[in-house]
Amino acid sequence: MAATRFALIIFAASLFLMLLPDCCSGSFIGICYGRNADDLPTPDKVSQLVQLHKIKYVRIYDSNIQVLKAFANTPVELMVGVPNSDLLSLSQFQSNADTWLRNSILPYYPATKITYITVGAEVTESPNNASMFVVPAMTNVLTALKKVGLHKKIRVSSTHSLGVLSRSFPPSAGAFNSSHAYFLKPMLEFLAENQSPFMIDMYPYYAYRDSPKKVPLDYALFEASSEVIDPNTGLLYTSMFDAQIDAIYFALTALNFRTIKIMVTETGWPSKGSPKETAATPDNAQRYNANLIRHVINNTGTPAKPGQELDVYIFSLFNENRKPGLESERNWGLFYPDQTSVYNLDFTGRGAVDMTTSANITRSNGTTWCIASSKASQMDLQNAVDWACGPGNVDCTAIQPSQPCYEPDNLVSHASYAFNSYYQQNGASDVACSFGGTGVKVDKDPSYDNCIYMRAGGNNKTVTGNTTAMSSTSSTAHKGSSSLIYGFVLVTSLSILLNIQRY
Repeated sequence: MAATRFALIIFAASLFLMLLPDCCSGSFIGICYGRNADDLPTPDKVSQLVQLHKIKYVRIYDSNIQVLKAFANTPVELMVGVPNSDLLSLSQFQSNADTWLRNSILPYYPATKITYITVGAEVTESPNNASMFVVPAMTNVLTALKKVGLHKKIRVSSTHSLGVLSRSFPPSAGAFNSSHAYFLKPMLEFLAENQSPFMIDMYPYYAYRDSPKKVPLDYALFEASSEVIDPNTGLLYTSMFDAQIDAIYFALTALNFRTIKIMVTETGWPSKGSPKETAATPDNAQRYNANLIRHVINNTGTPAKPGQELDVYIFSLFNENRKPGLESERNWGLFYPDQTSVYNLDFTGRGAVDMTTSANITRSNGTTWCIASSKASQMDLQNAVDWACGPGNVDCTAIQPSQPCYEPDNLVSHASYAFNSYYQQNGASDVACSFGGTGVKVDKDPSYDNCIYMRAGGNNKTVTGNTTAMSSTSSTAHKGSSSLIYGFVLVTSLSILLNIQRY
């Protein structure tokens, strides 16, 4: 009996360990790689850029051969698209779907990790409404995958705009537009049967742009100081993103589709717009996407589905200069075509992106921290870190390789740790967080994982004249700060002369 019980325990433990990676994988952030431009880098260079920034999930809108080849033998997982123009052909005959799979997917799989196929994109928004072809095309593509044994490894779905809802507020009243019922109901049955996600493209930016008097900007940016209450459920919302997601959950529930997961296949914020698009700025774009990433990576879920996994793709990798419409349409990218960043963004959601605007971080009354501004130039940050870890007497061991605060390996994150250590050691005064204008005081704890940021009450030192952070306002600096600034200029000048790249 004892031996049998022991064997059962071993079996149960083994089963648990086998299931653990799947059940606890967590939400992920991906990126949309649109190519509606004439100045983009080659797919090979794009693949290198994506991997450099540790992006592991990419959505493309077709099955371009060069793109599929560029991501071969990389850790990146691709979502491949069937354009709306191909829906009629794939829906008419099974042989067409078989041929498409044989020519567009099988030659590159599994070297290229293809995990999703989106059959059609926002069909209800296209001028030539092809929605009647979507489900038959999806069915034929799935059948083609079954023939080669890939239907469990590559999921089939289709993307939608938020326009599929007739009502989205309050979230509990979320409902699908009845005019789309003829294709939505069979599609939802398809998704439920095949455990595929309901894919949605949603943009709080448009809601704010079109109704700025009704939608507060901070509510659209995940930064609302007050809560919006759903009168039917009593649930409290501090972001439009969560409210829109829950509206979809409630719409699915109303049709008795309770097991279908939601995946956000596009969301983002433009960094530039026409004169009337005043909210389209790099600062707002950085704030929205940084808060979004942290919200997703933390598995925060939504008020109606707390802790629910939600995978999200940010639109878009590049600014695309051939997109029609307002100026904002060509400025959703995180990168310029020359591969430089439009603004700083950490895709891991772990480091100090710009904690002045990050969501879901513990707020501590009366305690402040000092971090690096994401708007500071790389040279200014490097010079400031060199000073803090040298003459500033900060112990920078924690941001060295293999140490708790080394990842994410970027200058903003490393500088934030060094700045805060100096700030706390020197009395947490305003001047101790200046760093030539590159330091920012925040009241949210930037600590993450095993990287613990020092706080007031630790091993602080008294601020003295020769240990004051660089100040951009020397007239208000502590006594002796002018000699310190001279010392800082001397140190940084030597750093430049010696071409110091790392601390």
